[in-house]
Amino acid sequence: MVKNATAAMSADPPAAGPRPGGGGPAVTFGDAALAGDPVLEATVRGIVERVEVLLREAVEAADPVLNETARHLVEAGGKRFRPLLTALVAQLGGRATSEEVVLAGAVVELTHLATLYHDDVMDEAPVRRGAPSANARWGNAVAILTGDYLFARAANLAARLGPEAVRIQADTFARLVQGQIAETVGPRGVDPVEHYLRVIADKTGSLIGTCARFGGMFGGLDPSTVEVASAYGETVGIAFQLSDDLLDIASPSSESGKTPGTDLREGVPTLPVLYALADDATDPNSLRLREILALGPLTDDALVAEALELLRDSAGLKRARETVRGYAERARIHLAELPDGSARRALESLADVIADRTA
Repeated sequence: MVKNATAAMSADPPAAGPRPGGGGPAVTFGDAALAGDPVLEATVRGIVERVEVLLREAVEAADPVLNETARHLVEAGGKRFRPLLTALVAQLGGRATSEEVVLAGAVVELTHLATLYHDDVMDEAPVRRGAPSANARWGNAVAILTGDYLFARAANLAARLGPEAVRIQADTFARLVQGQIAETVGPRGVDPVEHYLRVIADKTGSLIGTCARFGGMFGGLDPSTVEVASAYGETVGIAFQLSDDLLDIASPSSESGKTPGTDLREGVPTLPVLYALADDATDPNSLRLREILALGPLTDDALVAEALELLRDSAGLKRARETVRGYAERARIHLAELPDGSARRALESLADVIADRTA
């Protein structure tokens, strides 16, 4: 199984500390991108704060149980990367702080949160964002229905943006589901790497692309420029997920915020593993690595440590790094067609951060 790709963008560096009241926006991944321009940073963070207020209003329900379950992940915090990207792309246009941009940011974040409820059920995850997952606390049925409710609330907000926004949100939801199904059934005769990249494009890239699309649409960009912004968003989303794969192998827990080898223990065939399995090198290290990886989920700590050591010096990891850099460079190429200014430079920095975090 491919790792929880819809949650991958929540795997960025940990927040600097808890927010007052425990529930405000914890936007940290964009820090490097926004650094150096206090006006841009204040504008973007101001929009994300307005999104946070709207999120809490949108998930309120008359039924006390639904009200509690729907607020569960909203109040658990998160980086709010998706509304941040929507707000940042909107700065390229002439309606950068409009109410429509705030609504759009809430739509993409609610859609993301809804997928987390469903993903946790499928993965039988006991914890989400440091708290018991909804399925662990209330059971699978309630968690699934809560995810459905959040999708409905996202659609309700999208309707306020017009029929085109509703169509885009529906198409994005369809790609999320298609990616989840493709992940569940496996490659089925398709090249495993090609299949993996397609799953990531659907499960992660599609929603990040919609974030950028909405930012451009409701920030006042012309239609052709909106298409470019969307292409940038999807590409940078794929690059982030792939870089997260590498961090599980190449970085100590103090840097990545996760225990190295987690994917190996869960039997998740991430990109470096897929490249290593496809490698036909006959040197002893390559042969031993393929032997270990063929075992599937690794429960023995010694085998995990050995696999990590071999992977860190493998052609598979090198090739995976090159793939990440390739996607980051493609994202930068898209940016060349966007209006110049501080917002574009911030988006360029975002692509650079993703490429550099796995160097």
